[in-house]
Parts: sequence; structure tokens; C-alpha cells
Amino acid sequence: MLRGLDISDMLIIDRLELAFQPGLNVLTGETGAGKSILLDSLGFVLGWRGRADLVRQGADQGEVTAWFDLPDGHPAHAVLDAAGLPGGPELILRRINGSDGRKTAWVNDRRCSGEVLRALSETLVELHGQHDDRGLLDPKGHRAILDEFADNSSLREAVREAWGALNAARKAAQKAAKDRDAIAAEEEFLRHAVAELDKLNPEPGEEAQLDVRRRMMQGAEKIRTDVVNAYEMLGQGGAETQIGDALRWLDGVAHKAEGALEAPLAALSRAMIELDDAMEGIAAAIDVMSFNPVELEETEERLFAIRAMARKHDVQPDDLAGFADTLRSKLEALDAGDAAQAELEKKVRETQAIYDAAIGALTASRAKSAKKLDAAVAEELTPLKMERAVFQTQVTPDTAGPDGGDMVSFTVAPNPGAPAGPLGKIASGGELSRFLLALKVCLAKGQTGLTMIFDEIDRGVGGATADAVGRRLAALSKGGQVLVVTHSPQVAALGAHHWRVSKTVSDGMTLSTVTPLSDVERVDEVARMLSGDTITQAARAAARELLGAEYAG
Repeated sequence: MLRGLDISDMLIIDRLELAFQPGLNVLTGETGAGKSILLDSLGFVLGWRGRADLVRQGADQGEVTAWFDLPDGHPAHAVLDAAGLPGGPELILRRINGSDGRKTAWVNDRRCSGEVLRALSETLVELHGQHDDRGLLDPKGHRAILDEFADNSSLREAVREAWGALNAARKAAQKAAKDRDAIAAEEEFLRHAVAELDKLNPEPGEEAQLDVRRRMMQGAEKIRTDVVNAYEMLGQGGAETQIGDALRWLDGVAHKAEGALEAPLAALSRAMIELDDAMEGIAAAIDVMSFNPVELEETEERLFAIRAMARKHDVQPDDLAGFADTLRSKLEALDAGDAAQAELEKKVRETQAIYDAAIGALTASRAKSAKKLDAAVAEELTPLKMERAVFQTQVTPDTAGPDGGDMVSFTVAPNPGAPAGPLGKIASGGELSRFLLALKVCLAKGQTGLTMIFDEIDRGVGGATADAVGRRLAALSKGGQVLVVTHSPQVAALGAHHWRVSKTVSDGMTLSTVTPLSDVERVDEVARMLSGDTITQAARAAARELLGAEYAG
């Protein structure tokens, strides 16, 4: 609920403080007095996009502050939480418009964007007027309006969830089919490549091992003869025989040498042991160097085959085994593709059935609720002196999507026999005002915490019809808050709170002021609305009659 509005240096307002009340608040005044400026200022602090030249001439900046009561559970709390802004029982909005056009906004003393203000405004205020295009007259919004009337939120959520699941299933099936087609296009290559790799059966590290073995065999041919010669020089008839003979000769005379030969004998014994170790090593090397020439050829053939295969597939030799596994998995996916694709297509059919059931339930609810809305609007049109007019909510098939498969549009036939047409194109100004009011009364049932503003919605009507409009506005304000800018004395007389907007000229400067009216002042204001500039006693009497018994004295 809007509790107050402070305006500084906006157009022809220098300083203005307004405190609004629950119920029906009416603002009256002559044309051009500044009533629309109040709405422009409120729209500015709410982030609405409007006129750019709002700063009063000669001022550095214009500023508007608005504050609202926020009861627990008010939808504005969710907007504040999503934006990371502080909440509480009171919401204070402030926005500044510099003379250079720059705009700065605060919510509860925290800087915020115009987008946040607009999101908050959707939960705080609804503006309706003869030229309202923010909701009721916009066919794009009729489906949401009908769903709000029908309380279809759970059905809409079910449709959105089913639509998301259906889209996901479709994408998965399409991707799988596309991937399978891509694999099928290279099936011949895959099968040939896997067969080649399976036949070769390369192992990680094998290429390096083959290269070492090949180089060793190539080198062995050149050095084996020298190694054998060395072995023979150390063996029988060579160093081994000579050292053995020397040991025997020295050992035979050592007892006569008084110990002088003990050290040489020990050294020769050690030398014989080392010689045996050397000969064993050389013999082992000779065994390693002994190979079949066929083995070298086979080693080279396998080494070259692995390297050629690696070049062919542009991978490292050690990666051939993993590459073969990758190709093999593609073939397995292709071989299993029919079953997998069938399962994905089954999932699509299942989610399609769930989605169809969800939009069917939503369509049924919309069709049923459309009749209820038509009946409710017809009931509201009777006291507005339009009992012969026909309001119809049309629900027609539309392209299926996240909001269902229906198109919703409001049509009217103001007079019997007249063709029905779009709400905003068929009705005249006065008729349109009453259609909007009747529709809004039906939609507002059950709403709480929302301030509704009607800007001259009674334009084009008078007499008993204007009185009926006023009474519907008064009924709409019960338990809530309605602000009405009006030129109708019948509507003004039904307000619970009354402000007069007036314009003065001082020192060549035009200023607009807003004054809360006492009971006496209210009689004069309604009388002015009845008679014009000259207020007669007859006009005052008529005003008192409109205002009721409490004003009779």
C-alpha cells in the first residue's frame, strides 16, 4: 500500500509531500493543474519509462521518494531477496533525475537499477486508464490475465516443467541421431582401422623396446668377433693358462722364499677370481649377441609397422592401443545405436504424452475459467449501465510452448447485434473505461497489498453511469487502496480521502500544489466540478447531496 509521496523540483512542482490512506483516494482539479505530473512522478520513482524532461526549470535535479507498507508474504519481498536488497515492513524508494538526464535510484538506502524498480513496481502498483496499454489492452497479456483469474499457477508450472523435459528429450534424441549418422558415415573406415589395429595389436612402450633391440642386433654384428677374440685370449691357452702356470710355479717354491712370495701369490689368486668374473660376463655378452638374422628382420618389420600405423592415424606409437579402444567404442555405439535411439525416441514419446496431458489440463481450465470470467464481467457491467454489452474471452489453439497451446484474447460487443472485436478497438472511450473497470474488479478479487491507480477512467461518462463507476471503484478499494484521478463529481463524492490539485503563478513561475480537503472544502470542490468556476448555492446543495448525509449541515 502506498503510504506517502515526496516530490521535489519535478516539472511545475517545487516541493510536495503527500500522505495517502487505505480505501478510495481521489485527486481532482482543473485540466492542466498537474494531476498527470503526480502520476509521472510516481511512475518515475517506480522505474517506469516515461517523459525525459521531468526536472523543474532552473533546478539542478528532481527527486521523488515513495514509501509503501509491505505486509508479510507480499511478493515485493521476493524481488528484494533476489536483488540482495534489505527488506522489512516498510519499503522506501528514492530516485533522482539530474538536469543532464542521469538517473540514480535507491531502495531502502541501497543503490539499485531501474530494472529492480520496475520489478518492484509490478508487485506494488497497477495503473489503469482510458489509454492503458500496460496489461488489459495488450492482447499479449490476456493469457496471463486469464491464468491469474483462474489461479492456474500450478497448472502453468506443470506445463513449463513438462515442456523443459520434452525439449531435453528431443535434444538428446536429435543429438544421438546426429552422432550416430556421423559414425555411420565413417563405418567402413572404422571397421577397417580397428581390424588393422587388432591385427597389429601394439602395446604401450613396445616401440621403444623394439628400437633398442634392433640397434643392439645391428651393432652386435660388428663387435661380436672382437668380443669372441678377447674371450679366447683370456681363456685356455691365454691369460687364464698363464696365470695358472705362474701360480703353480710360485706355489712350488714359496716355502723356500721365507714369506717373500705370499703377497704375490695372494694378488694372483685375486686376479684369477676377477678373470673368471670377466670371462663369465664376456660369455654372457656373446650369448646376447648371438641372434638369428631372421629375428633382426622381424624386429625391424614390426617396428616399422607400428611407426607407419602411428603416422597413418596421426598419433604417438604408444597411443595406438588407446586409439584402437576409441574407434572400437564408436563401433560399439553404432552397433548398439538402434536400441539406444529407440530408447531415446521412447523417452520423447513419454515426455510428449506428459506435456500433452499438462497443456490439456491447462486448456480445460482456461476454457472453463473464460466462461466464469465472462459471466463475472457481465455481472459487473450491469451496474455500470452496460447490461446489454457482451464481453467474451476467446481461447483458441496456438503454437505449443512453455505456456501451453492456447491463445487468449478479450473481445467486446458494446451493443446487441454489433460485431465483436478487440477490447481496445471496438469500445468508445467511455465504454472502454467501464469495460476496463469491470474487468479489473473481477481480476482484483483476492488481491492484497496492491495499489490500483485509475487515471481518468471515468472520462466520457456522467450522471448515473459516473455514479456507478464511482461505486465500483469504492467497492474495489475495500480492504485495499485505490487512487483515482477524476473530473467526475459523482466519483469524487464517493472517495474516502480527497485531494485538490491546483496551479498558481508567482513571480512568473507556475507551480502545482496538492491540498488535502476538509469536509467544507470538499463540498466546494465537488460544487466546482458540478457548476464550474462560479460556485452557486444550488451547486453546493447538489454537492452535499452527492457527498451524503454527513455533509448535509
